[in-house]
Amino acid sequence: MRIEFPGDVSRRRFPRRHPEVGAEERRALPPAGVPIHNSTFRIHNSKKVRESAVIVPVFRDAAGELRVLLVRRGERGVHGGQLAFPGGKRDPEDASLLATALRETREEVGLGPESIAVLAALPVIETFTTGFRITPFLARVVPPPTWQVQQPEIVEVLEVSLRHLADPATHAQEEWQLPEWPRPALVSFWRVGPHPLWGASYRILRPLVPRLLAGEWAV
Repeated sequence: MRIEFPGDVSRRRFPRRHPEVGAEERRALPPAGVPIHNSTFRIHNSKKVRESAVIVPVFRDAAGELRVLLVRRGERGVHGGQLAFPGGKRDPEDASLLATALRETREEVGLGPESIAVLAALPVIETFTTGFRITPFLARVVPPPTWQVQQPEIVEVLEVSLRHLADPATHAQEEWQLPEWPRPALVSFWRVGPHPLWGASYRILRPLVPRLLAGEWAV
């Protein structure tokens, strides 16, 4: 599914489900008015960090438009319903985190290593609430005629225009209150159709958009 953005998208709230976190694992939210993606707060126990990896898949469509591939996850799991990149947690059998990302991408959307050219290893980030350390790999991909998604884990594949993500009309900040947060916090996100692209995926992609559009990597 390809996503284009109207020039005027109405504001709305996007409640999200997260696991409960014990009081001993809570950390202070950023000060009022400071977006979460600009802060260093954590509300998970660092001893429980799990290694994971994702592919950030980019390609040009038949018209030459630069696009990024996202998946919408099913309702099960700690990231249920969210937009994300193909990927997941490292298995003991994975030889490396790149192997993890490639395996998960094949499993989730049917895209094999022969269709993926890794362009760069990106900075590692940690999720704020769910205890994952994510190693992202930027990759040029060749999309198949039809995506083979791993249901019910993946319910949709989205081919999103980077040019439209760069449009300020698609970007927003709202104050959200999630169940495990002691108070509301300012959250930055993109509107991708009816869905918000926020959290770890937003933090990975946001600095990449202008660099990709400027042609830093051959896509």
